Amino acid sequence: MEWFRLLTSFVPERVLLHFTKDDVVRVLEVTWKFVRSSVLVPFLNICVHVCLIMSIMVFIERVYIGVVILFVKLFGWKPEKRYNFEEIEVDVEKGNSNYPMVLVQIPMYNEKEVYKLSIGAACGLSWPSDRVIIQVLDDSTDPIIKDLVELECQKWASKGINIKYETRDNRNGHKAGNLKQGLTHSYVQDCEFVAILDADFQPDSDFLKKTVPYFVHNPEIGLVQARWEFVNANENILTRIQEMSFNYHFRVEQEVGSFTYAFFGFNGTAGVWRMSALNEAGGWNDRTTVEDMDLAIRASLKGWKFVYVGHIKVKNELPSTFKAFRFQQHRWSCGPANLFKKMIMEIIWNKRVNLWKRLYIIYSFFFVGKIVAHVNTFIFYCVIIPATVFVPEVQVPKWGLVYIPSIISILNAIETPRSFYLVFNWILFQNVMSMHRTKATFIGLLDAGRVNEWVVTEKLGDALLKTKDSTKRAITKEPSQKSRMRRFRERIYPLELWVGLYIFICASYDLAFGKYWYFHYLFGQAVAFFIAGFGYIGTQIPN
Repeated sequence: MEWFRLLTSFVPERVLLHFTKDDVVRVLEVTWKFVRSSVLVPFLNICVHVCLIMSIMVFIERVYIGVVILFVKLFGWKPEKRYNFEEIEVDVEKGNSNYPMVLVQIPMYNEKEVYKLSIGAACGLSWPSDRVIIQVLDDSTDPIIKDLVELECQKWASKGINIKYETRDNRNGHKAGNLKQGLTHSYVQDCEFVAILDADFQPDSDFLKKTVPYFVHNPEIGLVQARWEFVNANENILTRIQEMSFNYHFRVEQEVGSFTYAFFGFNGTAGVWRMSALNEAGGWNDRTTVEDMDLAIRASLKGWKFVYVGHIKVKNELPSTFKAFRFQQHRWSCGPANLFKKMIMEIIWNKRVNLWKRLYIIYSFFFVGKIVAHVNTFIFYCVIIPATVFVPEVQVPKWGLVYIPSIISILNAIETPRSFYLVFNWILFQNVMSMHRTKATFIGLLDAGRVNEWVVTEKLGDALLKTKDSTKRAITKEPSQKSRMRRFRERIYPLELWVGLYIFICASYDLAFGKYWYFHYLFGQAVAFFIAGFGYIGTQIPN
């Protein structure tokens, strides 16, 4: 046989005379048993123990957060009870001067489908017109879209709205650079507060009346953050799963951070900053792709407090295409890891805030929440556990395999009771996305590759409805084979398919020879990777 001739070509001829094919097989068997017992089994055992330690870290963190939020809700510890909150009233003598001057910034980049929504909502805020400035910061590269946005601003200006349309001749710093440039205009100097609304965010008319009073009566507060509410949560299973994760983030994580440490990561929009806090922190910085988190950390280290007000909801849109969601998750995973690397020493040596707050930021906020949670999910559930089916000597305890992930999943899903039946789908899809989050996390920690990649999350607005409606009215044509193949290739994601194939092989081996019955989970996980790999999740946008 060819393999036998190749193997024996390295053996001296005098030794080969006494060597048979059966001898070679026995040598290979002995070698494999030695490598298996001396290398593979110890290595996998170490990996399992490391992953179990990380699982316990995440579990303790989630249980702690769960206990705190339980007390917050039971005792009704709302922000307006913890801080001095009084609505601003018109002073007969002072008139509107009793209201502080507020700047509303709307950064945009080729937002054809949603620009009218955000501009209209900002111009509809119930705040004295002479005490608010709407600033549309248009970084669009499409001249047609720029003209449309400018015309929309002119329309509102003709109605007496104090709205400014600003552009720049480059996109340096992306969103951070755009916001920073917007603050350099002379008319901004009189503004005490700045509200930031991304292009797809639509606040209610009383948004400023419900947020600004926290600043007026509490000089230590630097940021007031509102909650996101999603207009397209029912679009498809991708948006339903995202809604579950975001509800946990906003209803639990942000609430707990605000209550216990007066700190949380600014979400980049639907929030209001005290201008002096923003300036003292050093303003916007484009050194990472999470400029909002960067600003929040620096402001917190200066001693400013943050308040999260969950009852104030701002409508916005979830990414409904898998491609847009992947880009978003890369930015949101890579940026925090990169920021952690760049700021850890600054946080450690800071003297303005107490030790417990610094430990919370380093350990809970960054290390466990932004690094360990991503890495452990992928490495443990998508690599190590599947690999153990080939090595039955390596056992994963049931508490680490079933109990801990089950409790974590239930804690996450409990804030979205209407989607509780989707919890198993949520688990499988979170494992799929953990692959990209893990990759992005290491890119951020190593400061390599796509570390500074910035892709604006695609918004559809009502474009999909228009497309569906026009499709019904139009005379449909059968697409050509070339067109079908091109569209099929665009939907293929090789990395998901390769990982799915690996898990499927592990599941098949476990079904045939295994003894731990992992294949029940592994087949489901493989299918989830295949569905994502072939692009059959999320909204499909026709060409």
